[in-house]
Amino acid sequence: MDVSLSCSSVTVQAPAKLNLFLEVIAKRADGFHEIETLMTAISLYDTLLISPIRDKEIQLTWRWASGIESRDEFLSKSRGAAATGALPTDVRKNIVWKAAELLRRRSGAESGAAIHLVKRIPTESGMGGASSDAAAALIGLNRLWQLGYSPARLSELGGELGSDVPFFLGEPSDGATMARCTGRGELVETVPCLPQLHFVIVRPPQGLSTAAVYQRCRPAERPRTSESLQQSLRSGDAAAVSQYMFNRLQEPAESLCPLIGDIRGKCSQFACLGHQMSGSGSSYFAVCRNARQARRLAGAMRSAGVGQVYRAVTAARALSATIA
Repeated sequence: MDVSLSCSSVTVQAPAKLNLFLEVIAKRADGFHEIETLMTAISLYDTLLISPIRDKEIQLTWRWASGIESRDEFLSKSRGAAATGALPTDVRKNIVWKAAELLRRRSGAESGAAIHLVKRIPTESGMGGASSDAAAALIGLNRLWQLGYSPARLSELGGELGSDVPFFLGEPSDGATMARCTGRGELVETVPCLPQLHFVIVRPPQGLSTAAVYQRCRPAERPRTSESLQQSLRSGDAAAVSQYMFNRLQEPAESLCPLIGDIRGKCSQFACLGHQMSGSGSSYFAVCRNARQARRLAGAMRSAGVGQVYRAVTAARALSATIA
């Protein structure tokens, strides 16, 4: 996660994520599910612009990045829904506002802030946009208010906001793209990844509720492990990725959104390294052999009109900048 500072504001670039592996092990007594997942950050970013204000309050505004609305309008006419999803209209339901208020309460900070969120990561897509935005708010406000909170302390707060938030709150020197996450997703272990991976992601017009997908998912009787996939990535053997990619949530998600199956079929026509759904959906992604194949596949998906298409590569998941 990249952070830049000026004398009066902080800008944080919040990356999306993809799940290369996701196993559902059991349902917990607290209502969450015990999982093992291997996630990577990618080069698709939301942007948070954070500025100080005199009032002791959190002001939050948000919008889609320039040009996204017009693409959504076209897709809405052709498919009946926007392929980037909807943004919450109530500021108090936005996870960025919740993150800011949580940090202010716990730290005792008496300052306010104006936060402007520019969205590029689609909602209800399994790409972690909301979680990344929450992490970016914690990081940015920690800098703006000069709280001096460590990444570990911010991760504790992030875990209260959402299971994926700690993934984006690594150590400042941690430029790793991937992490193995366990528990309900909040326990994070950095995983070295040698090859840079090229992705094509399709977010169909229909988004999916995480709760609805998990409700249809039956935990594994014999859970799989991500160890073989990790070993392949450590050794730089990207060609072996397809053998070990897995997402337990894909089958129940396809029952709720059949278009995911259509996208899966189209990806199968290309000799990709692998392809599957991310998180609880509805976004579906392919791991391509190189940038050339990614361009070809992205063009084919756009021509097919199955949703919003993105190209991305692996990116650093954690904060790397220092105060100027």
